[in-house]
Amino acid sequence: MIPAPSPSVAAAAADRLAALATPAGALGQLGDLAVWVSATQGAVPPRALDDVRLVIFAGDHGVARHGVSAYPPEITAAMVRTFAAGRAGVSALAAAHGVRVRVLDLGVDDDLDGVSDDVRRHKVRRSSGAIHLEDALTVAETRQALAAGAAVAREEIAAGAQLLLSGDMGIGNTTPAAALVAAALGLPAREVTGRGTGVTGEALARKERVVHQALDRTGARADDPVQCLVALGSADLAASTGYLLEAARRGVPVLLDGLMSVACGLTADRIEPGAAAWFAAGHRSTEPAQSLALAKLGLEPVLNLGLRLGEGSGAVAAVPVLRSAVALLRDVALLSELFPPGADA
Repeated sequence: MIPAPSPSVAAAAADRLAALATPAGALGQLGDLAVWVSATQGAVPPRALDDVRLVIFAGDHGVARHGVSAYPPEITAAMVRTFAAGRAGVSALAAAHGVRVRVLDLGVDDDLDGVSDDVRRHKVRRSSGAIHLEDALTVAETRQALAAGAAVAREEIAAGAQLLLSGDMGIGNTTPAAALVAAALGLPAREVTGRGTGVTGEALARKERVVHQALDRTGARADDPVQCLVALGSADLAASTGYLLEAARRGVPVLLDGLMSVACGLTADRIEPGAAAWFAAGHRSTEPAQSLALAKLGLEPVLNLGLRLGEGSGAVAAVPVLRSAVALLRDVALLSELFPPGADA
């Protein structure tokens, strides 16, 4: 198991929180987040979160050719170029909140000519298999992607990251992510399948059938989290899982984003129990599978804004809330400072 953030530091942070010159419990979830950040840092009061880094793992998904998305797969490559140019939705949020952004192609169905070599150097393959018909990856490809994600986490931590964020890009990606959650929790397709890019009616029913077929095809392999990535995942989802695992192993906290990030967090915790103690949830997305996975992980989202953009946007939007929590535990006066022992009230 991965050791949890320091229980003794968490207790000391909770004591400091209780001693602040604020009414008991008045800081609500901000207080809980501040204690968690302190425990992950091993410091009371916690240090300011000055170096926050988002990695967006991009890849295409074979199911996108089978009518599960409102948009064509070609959008994935176009969006990777948009991230690289700093013009995506999450790019604007990251610039506003001082978050560094890195995008990586793990499985985009395009050569991405002209895009930086750094974006492409971890590529595993072009697109994943259509999971209702075939495995997403080979075992070797899955292990390659897990290792790539771990290597990226090490690079970001070595560069100074105090908090890591996980983002995603890939048309059709809510289908394999929902299947991963269903496999992990033993749930039927109907309980995990959401609208993704906004599908309704027959398209939503088709998506549910694809998830159902994928789970049936996977069978008993659902009991093994790595085999779940082979059968139901993709290169980008496997890499994201490796990234989250390595962050937890190295004691660096992670702020999760939407369904894809949370599905990978759930898978990471299945591979190495205890990883989830290093994760916080940036926001609650509109996907039912994300809420189910968050409940299993015991995580309460920071924000609930109805977001379904992906990209890491919900996690980035939550960064100022974590910084606020840290500032409160660092900078609010202690009640004992206002009323020193022996002083007249």
